[in-house]
Amino acid sequence: MEKIAVYGSGTIGSCQATLVIGHGLPCTVVGHSESGLVRCRKAIEQNWDDLIAQGLATERNKTAALALLTITNDPAALEGCTFVFEAVAEGEEQKRGVYAAVEQYAAPNAVIASCTSSIDAEILAGLTGRPEQLLVAHPFQPVHMLPLVEVVRHQRTGEDTLSRTMALLETLHRQVVVLNRSVPGFLVNRFAQALFRESIYLIEQGVTTAADIDKAVKYAMGMRYASIGLLEYFDAVGFDLESAIAKNVYPDLCDTKELQKLVLSGLASGKTGQAAGEGLYDWSKKDQDDFRLRKQSPYFDGVKEWTMPE
Repeated sequence: MEKIAVYGSGTIGSCQATLVIGHGLPCTVVGHSESGLVRCRKAIEQNWDDLIAQGLATERNKTAALALLTITNDPAALEGCTFVFEAVAEGEEQKRGVYAAVEQYAAPNAVIASCTSSIDAEILAGLTGRPEQLLVAHPFQPVHMLPLVEVVRHQRTGEDTLSRTMALLETLHRQVVVLNRSVPGFLVNRFAQALFRESIYLIEQGVTTAADIDKAVKYAMGMRYASIGLLEYFDAVGFDLESAIAKNVYPDLCDTKELQKLVLSGLASGKTGQAAGEGLYDWSKKDQDDFRLRKQSPYFDGVKEWTMPE
């Protein structure tokens, strides 16, 4: 079994560590600051408390899992690690520093699986002296709950690196899609940006509201595509009908290549979303605990597959 580390103590790193220890596997988290480590431990403990509240884990599971966790600021703790999830901020220099630490301290054959959501795998490969041991393994929030991982190869990714990554992700009960080359946004973020662009356009045009767009997604698209998939649905409807719909809709779709006025206005005013208190919604009027649980609730069943420590 791989000796696993997570480099990065933020939201992604803490959830990735929750997933690993939740499968009874030791995990070392390497961060950059004492305050970050405190937040990381609190986040991991909160993740377990949420699972306990849903009847998916026990206090005994939590105690046993946390005993498998090491959180430190010392990169020397990577010694002997054979698989490192890189989960630091989206900056090339930050990632270059992480890769240098992995090369210095981790096992010579250590796989580096970057959790980047936006940086081309070819660019990342150029930041390490061991490009054949690097690939992208992009998870989705909440990482320990949502099972999909986008694995993205680059031209020099080794077959051993890919096979070991697939084996570990299978052990962690992940659903994996593999991209044979990197494209901006990979798969899911490309789909999401297309939807975001059209949604913002419809709001700007006065066609509808953010709340009604979310209702349409939650109670039609989301339910439909969760059960049968996007392209199974396309085939089920048929090329003939979908082509007729496309001829009517395509000419009117938003095709801007620039950030839209509504987004630019939010950036300028500081109304940038949940963290700022207001964006498309006024978050002061929302129950934050309710939102966090709603964000996680579709994925609770997947936790039942975990092999939890006791």
